[in-house]
Amino acid sequence: MILVDTHIVVWLTLEPERLSQEANAMISEARLSGDGVAIADVTLWEIAMLVTRGRVKLPHSLGAFLRHLEETFHVLPVDGDIAERSMLFTERYPKDPTDRIIGAIALAHGIRLVTADSKIHASKEVPCIW
Repeated sequence: MILVDTHIVVWLTLEPERLSQEANAMISEARLSGDGVAIADVTLWEIAMLVTRGRVKLPHSLGAFLRHLEETFHVLPVDGDIAERSMLFTERYPKDPTDRIIGAIALAHGIRLVTADSKIHASKEVPCIW
């Protein structure tokens, strides 16, 4: 299983040409192998916020899009371990709470994160694909 960052979910659905070749290959491989592709539960909230604020335009309703994501991806919830891990990153890791939760979910599940976020990559605290 691999975990995809929020912007990757948006790109997969609306702008697949923005994905790197490696990210595209790993997502396809995870789907074909049956390992699956996951998102953090907070990704659903973050997408709702981005759509509501006009930063992401959808071809259909927000509710329909969120239901589609729930059907397409494994949705991994925040638990106590993940909440704690999200607070243990160093100063190198991004301060954004959703980035911290998503990174902590990847670590807690022992899976790699597909992200184009250069700050997450530079921190070297979460194994990444891009």
